[in-house]
Amino acid sequence: MIRDYSARLIVQEVSPRDGLQIEPTWVPTQDKIALVNGLSQAGFSRIEAGSFVSPRAIPALRDADEVFRGILRQPGVVYVALVPNLKGAQRAVAAGAGELNLVMSASETHNRANMRMRKAQSLEGFAAIVEALAGAPVLLNATVATAFGCPFEGRIDEDEVLRIVEAYLEMGIAGVTLADTTGMANPRQVAGLVERVLRRLPASALTLHFHNTRGLGLCNVLAAYEQGARRFDAALGGLGGCPFAPGASGNICTEDLVNLCDEVGIPTGIDLPHLLNLSRALPGLLGHEVPGQLAKAGRNRDLHPVPPDLPG
Repeated sequence: MIRDYSARLIVQEVSPRDGLQIEPTWVPTQDKIALVNGLSQAGFSRIEAGSFVSPRAIPALRDADEVFRGILRQPGVVYVALVPNLKGAQRAVAAGAGELNLVMSASETHNRANMRMRKAQSLEGFAAIVEALAGAPVLLNATVATAFGCPFEGRIDEDEVLRIVEAYLEMGIAGVTLADTTGMANPRQVAGLVERVLRRLPASALTLHFHNTRGLGLCNVLAAYEQGARRFDAALGGLGGCPFAPGASGNICTEDLVNLCDEVGIPTGIDLPHLLNLSRALPGLLGHEVPGQLAKAGRNRDLHPVPPDLPG
């Protein structure tokens, strides 16, 4: 089978939010700003730069206002903020976020653990945000977390995911993310759900969010891309994980994803050497090694010197 990999794959970088939210060591505000600024120079069109949640819930991101006000914004880059409620949405808009990402789970149990409310309450809150921000210069995206499986409830009914997607669209939210919150998806499952969702909205409005918990993250990207999906979340160094999901390891690694695309000819517009420099600085910033593979191994075109003592 000849596969067409000519369409651009858009990478939305989420390490400043999803990557840093569970870090045990406080990352100073100026270092967060420097990270976003460095990412802004790498060719991304979208960066999730912070989260306007309660500092008691996610203390690592309590400086989101300062981060959004301090970054050097690059033309053409959308700076995204995750928001849990109307108050957070209003704070994000005031700080200059270009897009708000709202989150609820397809799993009732996970939504209660993550958002401290039932799904119906989450949807009511989203509707209030849409109404309050009508006419505001901000884009809206809503995530279906645990779309491919829940660590408490197991497999999620695809029809329920589609019902939530339809609810988002009906209330006027233009963008939708399907999130594999704990890395439970497999390529066949991904292909089937993406194909069904793309009957309801254009590829430009759909984002896929995969974790590499069970080593299938990049396989799932290719499965979704081959079904027509074009936008994917990823985190520098493979950072991140859900603080309310047992065993959830990091997001798919940005530089590993961009390298995969480079290897098979999928255009991304991302500067891979620049990414590698940023990723290799993460251990010094965070105080520990990170999961990404490419920063350790190097690109396969980065050849090594021939040993001088080879036999003739």
